[in-house]
Amino acid sequence: MSAGTNLPPPDIDLSGNVTRFFRELVDDALKAQGSQATGAAESYVVALLADYAKPSQLSGETLRRPLTLLLDEAMRRSGQERFERLRSLGDGVLYVSGFFGDHLETRGVELDYVSALGARAYGSAASMLRHASSAATDEQSRAPDVFAELAENFRMFVELVSRIAERLYAQSASTHGSMLKLYERWLKTGSDALADALAARGVVPVRSSGMLH
Repeated sequence: MSAGTNLPPPDIDLSGNVTRFFRELVDDALKAQGSQATGAAESYVVALLADYAKPSQLSGETLRRPLTLLLDEAMRRSGQERFERLRSLGDGVLYVSGFFGDHLETRGVELDYVSALGARAYGSAASMLRHASSAATDEQSRAPDVFAELAENFRMFVELVSRIAERLYAQSASTHGSMLKLYERWLKTGSDALADALAARGVVPVRSSGMLH
């Protein structure tokens, strides 16, 4: 099963402070969904989004190759290479599920299965860190267990990234063509953020007619 997609991400203005930009989005999304995350996990998601905002990151193998194959390859490695592959897989699944979850569903991909795979990748990375820290100092062993948090609350973080994606899609819609794409995405997701964005532009989203009003 591949998570590849030809859908482009929303346009993002990278002329300013990218980290600050995504920090505000993450904070707002957490408040909107009434969820909590440690500061370390928030910072990790901010950094992940900032990395994937770069076009070069979208060609990563997590977006192109079967996820089960990537997990199998990671588990066959050892040491630092295994950890990096697991972390990268978890990151890619989280990003793809949040930004392109509706597209995956239209292709018949079970999001629960994808989320379980992403959580397993992060969980395995967390286990490696815990094993490595068994001989570490007390200060090192008290470091935030970010990957365990991401694994245990993977679906919550997917929802977080999805909220951010909807907001970015809503902000990027300006032309008639992009408005139609925004409406089509609203039909698939039923997102309140997209509905508000359409209404703010004088468009009343209606499901029954399939038309913009």
